[in-house]
Amino acid sequence: MQPLQSAGYDRAITVFSPDGRLFQVEYAREAVKRGTTSIGVKSSEGIVLAVDKRTTSKLVEASSIEKIFKIDEHIGAATSGLVADARALVERARVEAQINKITYSEPIRVDSLSKKLCDMLQLYTQNGGVRPFGSALIIGGVYDGKCKLFETDPSGALIEYKATAIGSGRSAAMEIFEEKYEDDLTLDGAIELALTAINEATDHDTTSNNVEIAVIKMEDEKYVKLPQDKVQEYIDAVLAVEEEEEEEVEETEAESEEDSEDEE
Repeated sequence: MQPLQSAGYDRAITVFSPDGRLFQVEYAREAVKRGTTSIGVKSSEGIVLAVDKRTTSKLVEASSIEKIFKIDEHIGAATSGLVADARALVERARVEAQINKITYSEPIRVDSLSKKLCDMLQLYTQNGGVRPFGSALIIGGVYDGKCKLFETDPSGALIEYKATAIGSGRSAAMEIFEEKYEDDLTLDGAIELALTAINEATDHDTTSNNVEIAVIKMEDEKYVKLPQDKVQEYIDAVLAVEEEEEEEVEETEAESEEDSEDEE
């Protein structure tokens, strides 16, 4: 009789399985995968953060669901996974940003903040009596005229991206980015790309009630959350373009069918 694959190795965070895995960390990643889709896109004019809030009931006030946060004047974060864990991480990030400002009299660098946060995440994978954070963050910001976009992992790993997604729709969103992302994207182009990815990655209608967008522009290095009416304008533009593309595809297919019939 062969032992189970995990065989008790998932009962403590500090115990490796024989094949070198920490099951508690992998379970935390699963919590992130089950979360709503959050997206970050870097453009030539700034950073775009977009989240799908996915309300589960019409009785829920959509404005009460927080998935996107301001960390400092020039840094924002989009989250996916356990909301309470994400809020704890965001609060820690805000404290680190203020400590840096008081100590060095200058705003914290985006990469420095991301590394400090991941150092904390890593500590929660090697101490007994604690569990890993069941949340991942996309941290974006502008510092000294440079745009930076990072994705954290419950293990404490850190990767810099040009465009990335976390949550349940990650695979579909990343396919869109691989196909359509360009280095010279404008801020408007990055917003439209983010909304296209969210629309593709989610199974419900994309509206300003369930989508939130924040931008950090390179010109002023300030975090700004877009109002609902502005978000709806971008959504309408994206949906109109997608409808046109679908019509073109249908026309092309119809023409190819007619050609094949004529050949027969």
